Amino acid sequence: MSTTTYQVTGMTCGHCEMSVREEVGQVPSVETVEVSAQTGTLVVGGPQTIDDAQVLAAVEEAGYSAVPVR
Repeated sequence: MSTTTYQVTGMTCGHCEMSVREEVGQVPSVETVEVSAQTGTLVVGGPQTIDDAQVLAAVEEAGYSAVPVR
């Protein structure tokens, strides 16, 4: 299982978390999505390496911006 953590800017509540979770959950090969507005983190997991560009585009589609945490 591969996991990647992202720092998300702009989330303030549970609705924000839900929006990000729904969009990122549609990215191919994403199996798990953990979002925290309190810490501003997004942790994405799947059976193979997940394309950062697709995750970042999904976060943007939800109305937020993100960067990978390495």
